Amino acid sequence: MSKLDEMGKKVRKLQLGAAVAKMKLRDLAEDLPVQWTEIEEVAEETFAVFAELDAAKRELAAMKNLR
Repeated sequence: MSKLDEMGKKVRKLQLGAAVAKMKLRDLAEDLPVQWTEIEEVAEETFAVFAELDAAKRELAAMKNLR
């Protein structure tokens, strides 16, 4: 498997994780004010996943441009 294929696979995996994190945050928001103390933790996790996804997408784009 080429590095480009591996990075594409990583991006797809991160996209799935980002979708799960987004839904978790959305579900938490819908249940407010119940479990309001979890907002910061869930938001930080969601932010981290999306930041990692963004970095991976940028790296994949750079790899494609170098081909």
